[in-house]
Amino acid sequence: MRVGINAQLLYLSGSYRAAGISRYIHQLTANLRPLMDGDDSMVAFTGRWALPPELTPKRGFAVRQSALPTWKPPVRILWEQLLQPPAIASERLDLVHSPSYVQPLICPARSVVTMLDLSFLRMPETFNRLNRGYLSTMARVSAHRCDRILTISESTRQDVIRFFGIPASKVEVTYLGVDPVFRKVEDEGLLARFRAERGVPEHFLFYVGTLEPRKNVERLVEAYARLKKHEAIPHKLVLGGAKGWLYDRIFARVHELGLEESVLFTSYIPYDELPLWYNCADIFIYPSLYEGFGLPPLEAMACGTPVVTSSASSLPEVVGEAAVTVDPYDVDALAGAMAKVLTDHTLRDRLAAQGPQRAARFTWKETAAQTLNAYKRVLEAKR
Repeated sequence: MRVGINAQLLYLSGSYRAAGISRYIHQLTANLRPLMDGDDSMVAFTGRWALPPELTPKRGFAVRQSALPTWKPPVRILWEQLLQPPAIASERLDLVHSPSYVQPLICPARSVVTMLDLSFLRMPETFNRLNRGYLSTMARVSAHRCDRILTISESTRQDVIRFFGIPASKVEVTYLGVDPVFRKVEDEGLLARFRAERGVPEHFLFYVGTLEPRKNVERLVEAYARLKKHEAIPHKLVLGGAKGWLYDRIFARVHELGLEESVLFTSYIPYDELPLWYNCADIFIYPSLYEGFGLPPLEAMACGTPVVTSSASSLPEVVGEAAVTVDPYDVDALAGAMAKVLTDHTLRDRLAAQGPQRAARFTWKETAAQTLNAYKRVLEAKR
């Protein structure tokens, strides 16, 4: 079996583009790489980045880097539709995996497409018109033309079946995984040094994710304001993550509520610092309106940090009983959930204990193994 993966959305720079889809592509490709031994081989098509050790070529794993600036959406679309098909043919690939919604219209190999979420259809108001139009059209076409669709949760699987009219037998779930770097830090000295170096508050509530409408950060700020008013808590609210789009309302709401001294924006947090932020936080809050999976709550849980998250879409499926879930549209309920976790020590202890156990069920090795099995089933079905 010789397979290719379109990794043009793999970003290795410090921006919001290095999260989400990029994290999935990075971890999936890195964990597929050891499974390629020569008999089975893979070609990763990437942009021109300096590759980390876990993605360097070896026997059974090759990298083809585009000379074009494919981090620019129009250029990436050009590469995907016009340059990728001849590359697939010249590499003599049996199968190509498109891990971000869209495969080439002319695809000279069997194909697998990952649909990470359908936010562009479920929440179209959070996308600009061009982006929404492209994804809505091309994802639908790809869903019908490909041989297999992978989703990262049962919630998204049901969305794909319903919105695209796809037979259930064509769509399967391959859950995401938690990197082993996310774990409880027992070295209090390490955490103390990190707090001092980064100016981390002694007590804080933590959110991390792209600042964009779908993440519901504006309501989180409002819930925090109500929590401070009624509970007089000393905790700051730390909003971690890079600016995405339509984020001005978040900053405006902080100003309107007079919270400039209490709400701290960190911008993009380097990946290697994330476990320390999770470990230092008193609570992690993730009130997203819609997620295909939702990695941050699971990462926080792996670190033993109590989590309050949304009851919408895939999030209850991911966190199970190891987190508090709440209606993301109900600001009072969100404030109440945070207050309960802060004040109910029995609940906090239960969440801190159950979180790592729940997170341990999701590994990137399992994601890669399930994905590889999906490739094999597609090829075996066509013999």
